[in-house]
Amino acid sequence: MSFFKVPTYRNQKWLKAVAALGTCVLCGSEGVQAAHRNESKGMASKADDCLSAALCPACHSSIDQGKDMTRDERRATMDRAIVLTLRELVLQGRVSVK
Repeated sequence: MSFFKVPTYRNQKWLKAVAALGTCVLCGSEGVQAAHRNESKGMASKADDCLSAALCPACHSSIDQGKDMTRDERRATMDRAIVLTLRELVLQGRVSVK
């Protein structure tokens, strides 16, 4: 089996749309940031921009540093947050299909 490096997807418009959601998809707090998925991170690289979630700083920190969650729980919580973010982007009309 041959392994090759897949280019990382970058899109500033996507990140701005995620941050513009305004409220955390997990707790509902105001003021969010586009938080990237931690899996696949390497030396100063982040996961694809499309694998980001609208999280408040507290939820973002809880998932990244997660002293109260196992690694699998942190990943599952982030996956849920990404799905909820995608849903909100669609519901608010920030994503369209051409």
